[in-house]
Amino acid sequence: MPVFRTTRSNVPTLRKPRVLKKGATLGIAAPAGPIDETRLTAGVSMLRKLGFEVVHADDITRATGYLAGDDARRAEEFMQLVNDPNVDGIFCARGGYGCHRIMHLLDEKQVRAAAKPLFGYSDVTTLLLWQLSRAGLMGHHGPMLERTDALSADSKRAIATTLLGVGPPQRMVGKSVQRGWGEGRLTGGSLKLVVASLGTPWEIDTRDAILLFEETHEAPYSIDRMLMQLKAAGKLDALVGVGIGCLTDCTNPICPEPTARDVIEEILSPLGVPVVSELPFGHADHHLPWALGARAAIDGDRGEIELLELAVAKR
Repeated sequence: MPVFRTTRSNVPTLRKPRVLKKGATLGIAAPAGPIDETRLTAGVSMLRKLGFEVVHADDITRATGYLAGDDARRAEEFMQLVNDPNVDGIFCARGGYGCHRIMHLLDEKQVRAAAKPLFGYSDVTTLLLWQLSRAGLMGHHGPMLERTDALSADSKRAIATTLLGVGPPQRMVGKSVQRGWGEGRLTGGSLKLVVASLGTPWEIDTRDAILLFEETHEAPYSIDRMLMQLKAAGKLDALVGVGIGCLTDCTNPICPEPTARDVIEEILSPLGVPVVSELPFGHADHHLPWALGARAAIDGDRGEIELLELAVAKR
C-alpha cells in the first residue's frame, strides 16, 4: 500500500496555544453572525458545567443585519479577549458570515504573543486559517455555542479534554474511501471558506498536509465546483491525505444523483492518497474537535485519523 510522509511543517514558526487549567476563564467572541440570547445562555451553562468560568461583552447579542454588530465592534471584541490577562481562552459563539470582514482589523503579533486557545468552525474557518498562516498559532476546529443544546456528551467532554490537555490525543473514526497511510499537519475546515481563502493573505497551505473539510447546505454541483477550484489552484497536488466530515443537507432534490459523496470520491480518488469520509466533525450533534497545524496520521485502510500530539502546551 502507498505510504505518504510529511517532510516539512506547513508553518515553520508554528506555536501551540497554552494549556488551560480547570476553572480557567473562557471569553465568548461573536466574530461573525449574531447569536440569540437563549443559545448564548445555554452555551455559557454548558461551558460552566465543564468546569470553566465564562465572560462576554454586554453587547455580544447585538445584531446588524446578518452580522453580530458592525465590523469594528466584532474586531474590537476579539482583540480585547486576546489582550485581556484575565481571559485564558476564546470560544466563538457561532458562524454564519462576517469573519472575512474583520481580518484586516486584527493584530497577528498580539494573537501569537497571547497564545490563547481558539475554538470555532463554519465561518470561523477564516479566523482559524488566518491565525495559522499569519500568527503561526494552532487553533481548534470545534463546537461553538449555537449547537450546545443538541451536542453529544462525547463532544462536550472532548472540548474540556482538548483545552485541558488531558488524555490521549484525539482519534476520529470514519469510513475508508481510499486505502493508504500518511502523516502530516491538519488543515481545512468549512469547504467554502477554504476555497474563499484563495488569493488572500491567509490562503490555505496544503503542502504535505491532511486536508479536512465539512460542509452544510451545499448542492453536490457546488461541492464539485469548489473541489475543482482547489484542484485548479494546485491545492490538491501535494496532499498527504483527505478527511471528510459531515455533509449536512448537501443534496439537490431536483437532481438527486450524483450525491455529494459521489462527487467527492470521483475527484479525490485519482489523487492516490488515503481518503476517509464520514468523520465526526462539522454541522452535526457529534462534533469532535481537531487542531489546525497539529501533526496527525491518516489510515485509509481503517478509516481513521489520529492526532499525534496534543494541540496545547504548558507555558
